[in-house]
Amino acid sequence: MRITLVGSRHFGVTTFDMLKTHKVEIISVVVADAEDRLAAAAKAAGIPVTVQANPKLVVASEIADGTDLIITAHSHARIGKDALAKSKLGGIGYHPSLLPRHRGIAAVEWTIKEGDPIAGGTVYHLADVMDGGAIAAQEFCFVKKGETARELWERALAPLGYKLLGEVVDYAIANNSLPATYQDEQFATKAPKLS
Repeated sequence: MRITLVGSRHFGVTTFDMLKTHKVEIISVVVADAEDRLAAAAKAAGIPVTVQANPKLVVASEIADGTDLIITAHSHARIGKDALAKSKLGGIGYHPSLLPRHRGIAAVEWTIKEGDPIAGGTVYHLADVMDGGAIAAQEFCFVKKGETARELWERALAPLGYKLLGEVVDYAIANNSLPATYQDEQFATKAPKLS
């Protein structure tokens, strides 16, 4: 399984490290910022790094030839239809909510703001609708009373992301496909950036 990883920051690097423990070959890393720590980790491992021309969009020319699966890990860029078409199985990403609830950039913050007693993570198919693609894997966790968004992310949601991404990658290797359950749009909520 040949992977192009699109991402940034700590979650990007830890996803990169997790993928190295699975039966995959990371053939390319795509970043919005050449100075990002994910770019540094990839370069140190001898993996080619591509810097996006547009930090909000990944296009086909930025996806490595021969990619079987695109994985996003803390990427705020949309993966264009042309880019997804270049990958045999398309692409997946991790979102720190029980999709379709809290679609958007501030899902964890909205989980806390709304007082949700249960949170969770979702690995979903990358699609035109932001965080709206079919669900490949999903799992819940409880929210502790008084927990901040950062505490919830570090304690439960980030580790859940690595676990679920690993499970979906293993499924893709075994089945040459991705699991898919469509999201029920009637339950979709937005999680825009909080000011």
